[in-house]
Amino acid sequence: MKPLLKICGVTNAAFACEAENLGANYLGFIFEPGTPRAVTPEKARAIREHLSGRARCVGVFVHQTPEEILSIVRAVGLDIVQLHRRATAEEIRVLQAEELEVWSLAGGALGDGVLFDSSHGDGETTFYKGPFKSVLAGGISAANLPEALAHSPDVIDVSSSLESSLGVKSIPLLQNFMRTWQRCRDSVSFAPDEVDGRT
Repeated sequence: MKPLLKICGVTNAAFACEAENLGANYLGFIFEPGTPRAVTPEKARAIREHLSGRARCVGVFVHQTPEEILSIVRAVGLDIVQLHRRATAEEIRVLQAEELEVWSLAGGALGDGVLFDSSHGDGETTFYKGPFKSVLAGGISAANLPEALAHSPDVIDVSSSLESSLGVKSIPLLQNFMRTWQRCRDSVSFAPDEVDGRT
């Protein structure tokens, strides 16, 4: 029983492959145009083709409709949809009908996972457990990882602390974080290593 790790804001294959090789359980691709970490479906697909499949691919969406999201899911081959907004029950129902796992920002309708993001003002940031996969995000780094893990989330979501500049992921920073992650992860026991039958 261990917490799982999501590395978000992936924009290049070398970083994605290193994250997967070092044990990341999820890799997040952001599809919000005009943001520093955004990727196109074509670029995300190209990155995905370099991966072994050990890490599940998460698409992060802010303003797209369920229909637009499903089009990107099919084009890229995503495993999970993360709605970085207060989702409605109907949005979640439409996506789940396509046999997708759906995570949504706290404060909206409940999906399969709920994201608690201290850097986002549109959802509740007070962490709580429930009948869902709890995902904790917002400025998590090697320095404050033990504090984040103390909340007992099912998933830790890391992004900006792994960047050498805004939107530019750094493999050395990733490697440093992963050393801390392995050490801290070995000392806690919360969520199953196996996710929906897949490691």
